[in-house]
Amino acid sequence: MKLRHFVSSSAAVSIAAALGLSGCKKSDENVIVIGEVAALTGNTATFGQSSHNGTQMAVDEINAAGGLLGKQIQLVTEDDQSKQGEAGTVAKKLISRSKIKALLGEVASGRSLEMAPIAQAAGVPMISPASTNPKVTEAGDYVFRVCFIDPFQGTVMSKFALGKGWKKVAILTDTKQDYSVGLTEFFNKHFSANGGTITGEQSYSSGDKDFKAQLTAIKAGNPDAIFASGYYNEVALIAVQARELGITVPLLGGDGWDSSSLVEVGGKAMEGCYYSNHFSNEDQSPAIQEFVKKYESKHGAKPDAMAALGYDSAKILFDAIKRANSVEGPALRDAIAATKGYAGITGNISLDANRNATKPAVILTIKDGKVVYTETIAP
Repeated sequence: MKLRHFVSSSAAVSIAAALGLSGCKKSDENVIVIGEVAALTGNTATFGQSSHNGTQMAVDEINAAGGLLGKQIQLVTEDDQSKQGEAGTVAKKLISRSKIKALLGEVASGRSLEMAPIAQAAGVPMISPASTNPKVTEAGDYVFRVCFIDPFQGTVMSKFALGKGWKKVAILTDTKQDYSVGLTEFFNKHFSANGGTITGEQSYSSGDKDFKAQLTAIKAGNPDAIFASGYYNEVALIAVQARELGITVPLLGGDGWDSSSLVEVGGKAMEGCYYSNHFSNEDQSPAIQEFVKKYESKHGAKPDAMAALGYDSAKILFDAIKRANSVEGPALRDAIAATKGYAGITGNISLDANRNATKPAVILTIKDGKVVYTETIAP
């Protein structure tokens, strides 16, 4: 799939004009309005719900501590329903109607790719919690992320596979998702360049339910493992059908697997499979365990990586507002860009020249029906 490129400056001007952004006034002098786009419903709803929970927790904490610049933070959240096309629509709505000062979200790379040129054209800083496709921040200097990117994540999983002695790997990609396509690309590049053999490449589209034709072809190649770079909802079904066909090798993936639904749907079929992620709630550092305790008390479940990343994205924004002593676009953009060594829940976060976070990854596995920490891999 061809990934969307960043908009030109002339296109950016057109978008800004269409949004009617000139001369916008504050909607309320007593609050700082922050927008959030999240998939609260639809097929990736656990991503958006977790990310929103983390974001809201950060907002509640800063407001309880007195707010920022003498004002309370007002979070305005729009549900993009996990639909391609909807994220851009609601981002425009937040900018033009709600007069937001910054934009948080999305988790899915494809939907962040819609939002990024809109935020850039409007001069509204945007921070994605978890969109790992490299193209996201290429939209321009108002677009940031607090997660690592797919070249690192793909390389991490390739190194992990080779370290396990798995020299033959099959690949299964969701061609409808920019995230999956990008992750496959970087895994394949590193694995093939370092002595690994790709035994076969198969594809599917988001929403598919039957993967037996692809898995039958994969089985014929006799791989040591299968790299399934898509999202949790299809991956769980892929694992179940793989076991039904007698495929016993582990599946490998990325942070798109991070959902309680993975094990709920995949069950025993997910045992012994591995994926890279941004965070483990098993980490015993005091800050992480305090976060886990607060989150579990509020939501009745332990936080996943999307919750931690949502929390970190909001906290980094608030830290930048403090340092800038302003919510005006250029000043806030520059303060976010200057983030170095921020002690986040998902690690110490520094933003590089391309506005991407430099930070470690963790490898998780499914054991006895639970997600278990395996190891940490540094950048």
